[in-house]
Amino acid sequence: GAGEHGGRVVATGKIDDIEASVESLTGQYLSGAKQIPMPERRRRGSGKALKVAGARENNLKDIDVVFPLGQFVCVTGVSGSGKSSLVQEVLVKGLKKKLGSFAGRTGLHERIDGAEPLERIVEVDQTPIGKTPRSVPASYVGFWDEMRKLFAMLPEARAKGYAPGRFSFNVKGGRCEACQGDGVLKVEMHFLPDVYVPCEVCKGARYNRDTLDIQFKGKNIADVLDMPVAEAVHFFANQPAIARYMQTLMDVGLGYVRLGQSAPTLSGGEAQRVKIATELSVLQRSRHTVYILDEPTTGLHLADVERLLESLNELVEAGHTVILIEHHMDVIKTADHVIDLGPEGGHAGGRVVVTGTPEVVAKCKASHTGRFLKRHLQ
Repeated sequence: GAGEHGGRVVATGKIDDIEASVESLTGQYLSGAKQIPMPERRRRGSGKALKVAGARENNLKDIDVVFPLGQFVCVTGVSGSGKSSLVQEVLVKGLKKKLGSFAGRTGLHERIDGAEPLERIVEVDQTPIGKTPRSVPASYVGFWDEMRKLFAMLPEARAKGYAPGRFSFNVKGGRCEACQGDGVLKVEMHFLPDVYVPCEVCKGARYNRDTLDIQFKGKNIADVLDMPVAEAVHFFANQPAIARYMQTLMDVGLGYVRLGQSAPTLSGGEAQRVKIATELSVLQRSRHTVYILDEPTTGLHLADVERLLESLNELVEAGHTVILIEHHMDVIKTADHVIDLGPEGGHAGGRVVVTGTPEVVAKCKASHTGRFLKRHLQ
């Protein structure tokens, strides 16, 4: 597994040895014992669509492209076929300009129609959720404020006049001042990357002794931050304002991540799933959103790809639209709609080769994507 469930060698040797290992998730996917399932049906969407007209950024050949809303859409094609130019430069920047959240240059195109139902454009990438130890999943996802309020409402905290701010490691009062709430001290190495060492005063707890004396169900605020999500789900089961956030982190497969784990220690795939969990936690309150992901499976194990797909499909089932730039055939085969660009890269690309369900793309002889996709559909 990952996190505290990992760190062991489960199999070594030739491919056959890996496939024969009962413990190896990699082996199970290699042997076919586990596989990313095909969807039971292709969603028809809302019936509405985004229509890009006259896209001619970089190598795009003045193309018109339709992105159905309420569906899981994959934009495919060989490297250099124009996928990023179409999605990132034209579609994303064009839509953001329509929504008033972008004032820069958009990719060359005539117009984008059909954006009226949209409220938000969200790009979900693998960039870190923060660059310092202060950035933690609890604060990024949004339940950190609720946890601090909970501790401030405890009888002992109220007797001492502690407000929620007392339990923040970002402000003076309750934090350890030796490390200013970081729990670690930064040692500058000049020509080498900075090194972080545990604070000698608080031993990494981030808080001073008075703050740590306040306990909820036998655990202080530092103990809670050191708790894996899987444990926190049960610990906060009777606190619905906190528990629902925990459940979304569990749903995206991050049960092993600790609530106070510093952002720089999260991998790109983990950071990506924290962002998706944040979106899942506000699904009931959010209006129609288009989620854009550029090759989200980069560096992910097939088990992680499967979890990612489950989360993305949950967003689509809630009525939103997910648009992926993707090469991974196991992802493309699960899409509701595929837009294949090409046929080649560079000057020989920039055209729409075929659009439709994966089955339609697989039948197109001019599509390189279709040729490889056919095997996965079989």
